[in-house]
Amino acid sequence: MKAIRLHHTGPADVLELEDIPLPKPGPGEALVRIRAAGLNFADIYMRNGSYSAPISLPFTPGLEGAGVVEAVGEGVAEASDEGTSNVRPGDRVSYLALQYGAYADYQIVKANHLIPLPPDISFETAAAITLQGMTAHALVYENYPVKPGVTVLVHAAAGGMGLLLVQWLKHLGARVVGTVSTQEKAQAAREAGAEHVILYTREDFAAETKRLTNGNGADYIIDGVGKSTFSRNLDAVSTRGHITLYGWSSGAPDSILPAALMAKSIAVSGGGLGNFINTREEIRGRARAVFEGVQAGWLKPRVDRVFPLAQAAEAHRLLENRQTIGKLVLAING
Repeated sequence: MKAIRLHHTGPADVLELEDIPLPKPGPGEALVRIRAAGLNFADIYMRNGSYSAPISLPFTPGLEGAGVVEAVGEGVAEASDEGTSNVRPGDRVSYLALQYGAYADYQIVKANHLIPLPPDISFETAAAITLQGMTAHALVYENYPVKPGVTVLVHAAAGGMGLLLVQWLKHLGARVVGTVSTQEKAQAAREAGAEHVILYTREDFAAETKRLTNGNGADYIIDGVGKSTFSRNLDAVSTRGHITLYGWSSGAPDSILPAALMAKSIAVSGGGLGNFINTREEIRGRARAVFEGVQAGWLKPRVDRVFPLAQAAEAHRLLENRQTIGKLVLAING
């Protein structure tokens, strides 16, 4: 089978397409023939060595995929809904590769991590929305109680994650303010439902957010950018407001002193999805909500480009340099 492998960390050129042995599923596992894999900034962190957890080399990146179950290990096919899993060969599935490895023809996945894929949702769409859609679900339901009328500031509002957040927040009745870097991205954020869009390359987003809210600031700020935005969030957020950090595409944010939170009674939380999918029920429940949003038509993933597996390095360069609007996807076994 073909897979993208890293033998050392570094720039996109370290991504190499190689032949590796086809693995066999063990007890409680399934072998998935991957049809599409989604790219995420976490893949870049792993590739360049800045990921928050240690990664053993060599490895295959990729945190989400969609495809068809090829084979299952012992105890899987005969299990009921209450057991490990009831997936069978031939089932269409999507999944979060919690141990990475989706940039490949095949991957071993724990059967209880597999998500049944509705027949009207394509592999490409599933790869574009599974991880980020479930993350968006957690960010709008778990970290802060989003209600109609609250003002939410979304950084990088035209990225794959940002566009999903804007749509979900709009669906819940929030007033959405987005930050972007270009006019083209501003248009994409508006089309997704952002009421106001700030070009952070030209404007001070904190000052502009306060102007748009009559000096109050945003009730909730969702930040996946990190270093270039986080400290200014403290000015942009309202009194008793909330800031969630779920990523750092510009680098890890600088440290803040706890005393800096006291003046406005600001709450800060982390938005790591892994802490909100601890059970099979949580995984499938969040995924179900995402797919239902897609089927209802109010949640629309935007795929910027689709690359063959062999061009994973080029896809990484585009994502890392913020030259995309929406999601990048790898087409595999097409």
